[in-house]
Amino acid sequence: MRIAIGCDHRGLNLKRAIMDLLSHEGHSYEDFGCYDTAAVDYPDIGGKVAQAVAEGRFEHGILVCSTGIGMSMVANKVPGVRAALCCDVFSALRSREHNDANVLCLGEWVVGEGLAEEIVRAYLGAQFEGGRHARRLEKMADLERQAFLDNS
Repeated sequence: MRIAIGCDHRGLNLKRAIMDLLSHEGHSYEDFGCYDTAAVDYPDIGGKVAQAVAEGRFEHGILVCSTGIGMSMVANKVPGVRAALCCDVFSALRSREHNDANVLCLGEWVVGEGLAEEIVRAYLGAQFEGGRHARRLEKMADLERQAFLDNS
């Protein structure tokens, strides 16, 4: 699986642990930053990862900040992105199975490294179930299209 990954300065340590996990699990990834602890604005990195996923260059994205909230808000501004902030394994599973999430958001200050690795494994291992859930995704896509038309 090809994954776009990024973080702000408050998610750097967890992002590095996740990249190690991705390599170990045989996934390829591209790191969109940040690369050190110098302060950066999370919308700059979250936007790049979300756009790359929306354009289809990556199957999934993973974003990390202190809580995951800011990154999830940014990613969900990009049409075609369904970002899920997950703090437990069950939510990670459901985000894929029922909501077909394509960006996983995590908070370094909220989940520890061990739990984060379990969440990432669950998220990447789950599949969208389709069926009644597909109808609901189409309704979300309709809202995106309407918002686009309203702003045109």
